[in-house]
Amino acid sequence: MLNLGLERLLADPPAYLHGKRLGLLCNQASTDSQLRHSCDRIAQAFPGQLTCLFSPQHGFMAEKQDNMVESRHGVDQLTGVPVFSLYGKERKPTAEMMAQLDVLLVDIVDVGTRVYTFMYTLAYCLLAAAESGKTVVILDRPNPIGGLDTEGNLLEDEVQSFVGMYAIPMRHGLTFAELGLLFNEHFSIGADLKVVTMAGWQRQDHFPVTGLPWVFPSPNMPSFQTALVYPGQVIWEGTNISEGRGTTLPFELCGAPFVDPYAVLAKVGPTSLPGCLLRPLFFEPTFHKWAGQSCGGFQLHVTDPHSFRPYRTTLALLQAMMLLYPDDFGYKEPPYEYEFEKLPLDLILGSPALRQDLAAGVPVMELEEGWQDGLGQFDALRHDVMLYE
Repeated sequence: MLNLGLERLLADPPAYLHGKRLGLLCNQASTDSQLRHSCDRIAQAFPGQLTCLFSPQHGFMAEKQDNMVESRHGVDQLTGVPVFSLYGKERKPTAEMMAQLDVLLVDIVDVGTRVYTFMYTLAYCLLAAAESGKTVVILDRPNPIGGLDTEGNLLEDEVQSFVGMYAIPMRHGLTFAELGLLFNEHFSIGADLKVVTMAGWQRQDHFPVTGLPWVFPSPNMPSFQTALVYPGQVIWEGTNISEGRGTTLPFELCGAPFVDPYAVLAKVGPTSLPGCLLRPLFFEPTFHKWAGQSCGGFQLHVTDPHSFRPYRTTLALLQAMMLLYPDDFGYKEPPYEYEFEKLPLDLILGSPALRQDLAAGVPVMELEEGWQDGLGQFDALRHDVMLYE
């Protein structure tokens, strides 16, 4: 049975926490293997030491939909300590917030994708800790889509944002603690960072192997299957194609009223898309894009999680729709995740040139060949911070 970083910390509390004021970055998904929340467990294990909580995007209870739906500061009902939202006016802890703690514990469920903002909340916490001389301790958790595979182009500097602060690929293959080490060491944050590793996790493990219960870290991440397709399907957020918000299968579904799924399948045909089946269907979102309208599109069924290439799969669908429906397909306009000028799709893809090449009809497999050198460079960095062989 896998032991989480949280559970290992509680089983053998380190001496460096003795008598320290503790902050905790978490949300409602931050539970142990018995579904007990990390906030409650830490408050019990370190009586009187927990002084404040921090929450990422979607709020402490992960109830806020979509991007730029802000959550406010509050007070935790059970412990009575303040809860500071890091998704609103402030996305980096202020000096006043950091003054309330000596050590910031981090216990966050990540989903293994570059654009998931939780990792940049971690980066901002590390920056604040470096400035204030405080310690950060990451309690590690599994990357639900495994730690072997990486996929995608590296983010380009010109499109850095809150969905991409550093030059990493869309699928990064790191745990949250490994991400923290990468940011801190290779991207020169220089905070006092400590890590409590897991016991029993191996890099090839996808979430079902862990035996842990799935607790959704954000409103549209209801299952492991969602996390599997997310490194590709999140791309639709930068377009007028529905990513399935407003349905019971967000990110597993995609489509729009003008899409003929059979024509799209024929257009995608030459691209190698292992490990999945694109099932044509029609769906009607109850809210968000195309609410109340019948959308032609697909459900992505992952048949082999280890060979599945989510980024390649959605890029192939995206290109087919760009080319088939030039008068109907459209880009989402700014703002997106606090960027008010740059095209959201460029922020998500991490490269304006990639968007332009897709629109010009450059084959996806050819584009993929072009970013292999960058992936190789990233893999060398990745191996420097790997905690699990």
